Amino acid sequence: MIHPQLIEDCHLLGSFASSTVLLHRNASLPWFILVPDTELEDLLDLPAEKLQQVTEDCQRISAFLKQYLAYDKVNFAGLGNVVPQMHLHIIGRSTSDACWPQPVWGNLSSSADYDSATIVEWREQLVSEYGLCATG
Repeated sequence: MIHPQLIEDCHLLGSFASSTVLLHRNASLPWFILVPDTELEDLLDLPAEKLQQVTEDCQRISAFLKQYLAYDKVNFAGLGNVVPQMHLHIIGRSTSDACWPQPVWGNLSSSADYDSATIVEWREQLVSEYGLCATG
């Protein structure tokens, strides 16, 4: 079960073998959140095999950001200070984004939601090229 705050903040895109893939509603930046299928709260507490699976899922999103959306820089974080459920942030960054070079947390003042066509397009690309099992 996904934490209610993540559901409120994100669009559900689908899943990989070991995690659920969400897209943050703020379309100012392509901000994906992966929620690994585990009760553990910290990434580095995962057993080695599960950690490898989750890392591979993160790499798929990073590849999508770089190959399909043409971002040169990808930020990656696993914080969990507000939402205790393990979730990993994978964010496409560029020198022209709204808060560059600062981190997105506390510096992203603009906000816009995605149009449904973009969500469908990205989901379809993630399904066809990156192995996502679509939901929604």
